[in-house]
Amino acid sequence: MRHKHGYRRLNRTSSHRKALLKNLAIALITREKIETTVPKAKELQRYIERLVTTSRNADFNTHRAVFALLQDKEATKKIIDEIAPKYESRNGGYTSIVKTRIRRGDATPMAFIAFV
Repeated sequence: MRHKHGYRRLNRTSSHRKALLKNLAIALITREKIETTVPKAKELQRYIERLVTTSRNADFNTHRAVFALLQDKEATKKIIDEIAPKYESRNGGYTSIVKTRIRRGDATPMAFIAFV
């Protein structure tokens, strides 16, 4: 049973879940809006908001910390140089989730996640 467990397992091993969130985060940073399932979007929201909060302090060590999580130079540069400065005065709530449809193949609820 879950009982106040801290995150969604998403039916994946820890390494697979880590890779999934990293790839979803890179896609969200580069495209600024993606469609995914609702549980993945909710978990990605936690992940990306921590990244943006870290990225607001733009120095060399911030680049290292963000790159360690993303492993993508272009996405790291974009989040630190373009995305994070827009939210300098905002305390959280950098993304929004909008539920869109039920996927036809397996009836999974889908949602858009985008930067506010």
